[in-house]
Amino acid sequence: MDALMAGLVLGALCQLGDRTPWLAAILGDRFRAPGAVIAAAALALAGNYALGALGGILIAPLLAPEARDMLMALALVLAGIGTSWRDKAPDRLVNWRLGAILTSTLGLGIMVFGDRMQFIVAALAARSTLPWLAAVGATLGALAITMPAILIGEARWIALPRRACSLATGGCMILAGIFIGLRAIALI
Repeated sequence: MDALMAGLVLGALCQLGDRTPWLAAILGDRFRAPGAVIAAAALALAGNYALGALGGILIAPLLAPEARDMLMALALVLAGIGTSWRDKAPDRLVNWRLGAILTSTLGLGIMVFGDRMQFIVAALAARSTLPWLAAVGATLGALAITMPAILIGEARWIALPRRACSLATGGCMILAGIFIGLRAIALI
């Protein structure tokens, strides 16, 4: 259950500073089919985070408990740094003529493939007795941010204080990563 809650919270925090909800908002405006874009986002996020959980499952037997904690610490610190960076507008996918579902699924899937949250999901899964819950939690957390972005549209999404949120969440993830890392090497 810890992996579910951690994935949920971290999934939401990572999406605040990510371009994925921004692209989802763009696609929601473009296709005027928020339900289709939400379903496509759910599919893209779930698929990518399931890959992250699979990675965690595969590497977990190779790592000592302290190494799993260090992996989690590294994932959090790197995610915090990445979340704190200013991001540019995502590609609007204007030349993609695949319809709302395929354009949204492929576009969002490509965007989140290999992102910071996928790495965090792998680290959470490696530490958990129920590793798939990390992917479920991350998907739900990411959707908790992405769905409103789709529903409010791009103009309102970019008007939000995303930069301040990114800096605050990035700082929290860096501090949590440092704490977990120091605890893993028995310094605290």
